[in-house]
Amino acid sequence: MFQLHPRLAQDTFRLGDWPLCRLLLMNDVRFPWLILVPRQKQVSEISELAARQQQLLMTEIMAAERVLRTAVPVDKINIGALGNIVPQLHVHIVARQHNDAAWPAPVWGHGAAIPYNKTQRQRIMPKLQQAIDRITW
Repeated sequence: MFQLHPRLAQDTFRLGDWPLCRLLLMNDVRFPWLILVPRQKQVSEISELAARQQQLLMTEIMAAERVLRTAVPVDKINIGALGNIVPQLHVHIVARQHNDAAWPAPVWGHGAAIPYNKTQRQRIMPKLQQAIDRITW
């Protein structure tokens, strides 16, 4: 049975489930940042997924990129699957801007997260949801 790692549950907002992955929004207002978590038990590496699941993961990564490009300003998309702190396989899709807090460095390890306040959440969530609703499988 799939269970989201407690750290991911603590640090994100759930946006929904796609065919393979749970889609999450990282609770850090500095960077529009989606996370995809394959709903599989005890998977820590992409290579542990079946070939069809690997293909579906790539499809969902590209869909998450489209969601960000539709919902927020983007100069560059960063994609990574680190897993150094959270061993559960998850893929970060981060919308970057040339003037963001970490540019041009990676967002990982760059200062402490700044959580969304209620107003900021109410502003971004509908934009993301509208973009998500346009995704067809």
